[in-house]
Amino acid sequence: MMSTLDLRGRTLDVRFLRGALPRAEFDVTAALEQVRPICADVEHRGAEALRDLGERFDGVRPARLRVPAEVLQAALEQLAPDLRAALEEAIRRARLVHADQCRTDTTTTVVPGGTVTERWVPVDRVGLYVPGGLAVYPSSVVMNVVPAQLAGVGSLAVTSPPQRDNTGVFAGYPNPTILATCALLGVDEVYAVGGAQAVAMFAYGFVDEADERDGAPVRCEPASMVTGPGNIWVVAAKRLLKGLIGIDAEAGPTEIAILADETADAEHVAADLISQAEHDPLAASVLVTDSERLASATAEALARRVPATKHSERVATALGGTQSRIVLVDDLDAGLDVVNAYAAEHLEIQTRDASEVAARVRNAGAVFVGPWAPVSLGDYAAGSNHVLPTAGCATHSSGLSVQSFLRGIHVVEYDEAALREVAGHVVTLAQAEDLPAHGQAVTARFGDEVPG
Repeated sequence: MMSTLDLRGRTLDVRFLRGALPRAEFDVTAALEQVRPICADVEHRGAEALRDLGERFDGVRPARLRVPAEVLQAALEQLAPDLRAALEEAIRRARLVHADQCRTDTTTTVVPGGTVTERWVPVDRVGLYVPGGLAVYPSSVVMNVVPAQLAGVGSLAVTSPPQRDNTGVFAGYPNPTILATCALLGVDEVYAVGGAQAVAMFAYGFVDEADERDGAPVRCEPASMVTGPGNIWVVAAKRLLKGLIGIDAEAGPTEIAILADETADAEHVAADLISQAEHDPLAASVLVTDSERLASATAEALARRVPATKHSERVATALGGTQSRIVLVDDLDAGLDVVNAYAAEHLEIQTRDASEVAARVRNAGAVFVGPWAPVSLGDYAAGSNHVLPTAGCATHSSGLSVQSFLRGIHVVEYDEAALREVAGHVVTLAQAEDLPAHGQAVTARFGDEVPG
């Protein structure tokens, strides 16, 4: 089911590993030209384009793009008690973890009378994307909304694709569980828009003359930033519109890598590989191990477990794809080289001394340590965020956090004496860069002379 990549006896430099390790085929560049006219259509035709595109891509033509408040309330009221309790606990834990990520302003006194303050300011408005394809993701509502709220973002909106199978009061709107989770979090601006057009909606905004709220046409104001995972069309639109809007990352298909030795339980390893393969036929599941016995036992466990899981066809496609492998290495040191080069979205460490091994990981979206911390815990209720970098982007990018929604602004305050003290250095540096007016902007304050 899963092919084996044997790296034993090889020199594992980064250049070699980047070419040898499996990746999902996810050509965002090719998708760019297909989303370009979609985004342009939303820019020029606004709400009417969004309705047309919803009908074209989702099989639903929403009568109202913004979900009415009474529909959000109806979704919350019909939410099953056990699901509500689970979501409330996930929200509580996420708030607990993300609250500790909040930043405080810091002021440095450079010289007497001269200070630089780093002031942390949230973006004005964010658009939060929640997927609605092969699965339902209320957890992604939590992961997007909680850090934005704790960052102090003043205006936030959620969007998710309308579902063609919805009936009754929910017809033409996103999945009711998504809507209920928004209501739980106090989010009342929710849109029934998916795909590339949703990113364009937040980038350009719209006025919907066909729908009124409080006696005025519904307006979606442009956002400063768009976050949240999505399919290749969402990712391509993010890349296309980056600059006009800020983005969190270009999230591709989900990934799990497991670094394991002979102490790992093959049943646990197999179950965890399946858990991520369940997301998407393009999902990547990678086992890195120095134990042939574990590799063989895991393959046997997969052979039993995959046919018995609900989405067996999807899982089998993902595990059998070129993006998934069992990777054999000489030892754990080599295994760490592999997982650091792979830079997985999710990395599990199932080895002896797992905490010590995990401390040597440099590149991963999130690290799950030991046999009792499966990735699915992080997906829902660890308190960590599950919006994480994929496709090797963990070598340079972080997962979604409070920090994602904050900007550091330097506030410079110098008095006359402090400027006088450093004026000569400023003039010297300005002359070295052949920018004399820079220096003159200082000397003008001292009668066009360099103060002594």
